[in-house]
Amino acid sequence: MLLFVFCKTGISQVVSGYIMDNNSRSRISFATIYINGTYVGTSTDQNGFFTLDISKKASMPLTVSALGYYSVTLSKYSTDTLNLIYLAPKDFELNEVVVTDKGDHGRRKENLQRFRNDFLGTSPNSNNCQIINEEDIRFSFNPSTRIFKAFSVNPVEIVNKNLGYKIIYFLDKYEFYYPFRAQIYGTIIGNYQFVEDTIIDKSLLRRIEERRKLAYLGSRMHFFRELWRDNLKYAGFEIKDSLFKKINYKNIVVESKREGSTEVSKYLNYQGKIYIGYHDNNDITIIRINRDHIFFNKDGFFDPLGIVWEGEMSNQRIGDLLPFEYSPGLPEQ
Repeated sequence: MLLFVFCKTGISQVVSGYIMDNNSRSRISFATIYINGTYVGTSTDQNGFFTLDISKKASMPLTVSALGYYSVTLSKYSTDTLNLIYLAPKDFELNEVVVTDKGDHGRRKENLQRFRNDFLGTSPNSNNCQIINEEDIRFSFNPSTRIFKAFSVNPVEIVNKNLGYKIIYFLDKYEFYYPFRAQIYGTIIGNYQFVEDTIIDKSLLRRIEERRKLAYLGSRMHFFRELWRDNLKYAGFEIKDSLFKKINYKNIVVESKREGSTEVSKYLNYQGKIYIGYHDNNDITIIRINRDHIFFNKDGFFDPLGIVWEGEMSNQRIGDLLPFEYSPGLPEQ
């Protein structure tokens, strides 16, 4: 998955075009075009054509996903002409799959629980998530390398009962290393779209909003929104360097403006580790930046492949995600 960051400006806020197979150059029907982590999205028609209004999230990259293809995330696209977007088939990955638990219900149950813990998380919100198409998920484990993988041709569909959302997750890579006597670590790469739950019982809305707010406070989204506003201290965040010396907004953020534009783009730029505390909590988050500049915006969006997370915020998984439209205490737009 490639992620290029580029802040778009302009009058037109509608993007349209065709989604194509990178090998055959044929058009892909029913591909999904969306702004990752939001409600904004659409699908291609039978001819692979789409049109999408991005006016509410014009500063964010555009993601395209389709069954049997790797997702692609783009920030350089045209709002004036038709876009031709090519997706690469997952032929190699699909051929690699070895279904190790077919017919072994005990092993499959164990694999599913391992997947749920790593993918959804283990928080109260995560424990109240349901993957409604678990039968689409397949697993492989290589005893010699101790690598555990999960695959799903169809997007993983998750209902989060605690937070009142449905998430459509396009899983591109799930790979975890399970050594005998060492810390487990792994990689999850994918993109996701939120679908609003329109059948929530109104009597539950207050409790759901309280849980959403608890999930938000101290989250990665919360951190980047307050960093954008240069408001970390007031919001309860404290950042330090590897010597535990306090640092501030100017130490880690670079601002830029395009010529002729009043819009500001902001980038995280720092050498070394940043230690993040929240309201004197003993649970510390550590981030390491693996690119020169990491784009982020006022909604809390950031380049997910540019940062390595350790500690408290790294434990926040799919079960605690909120859409970028979320505002604590306010109705979502």
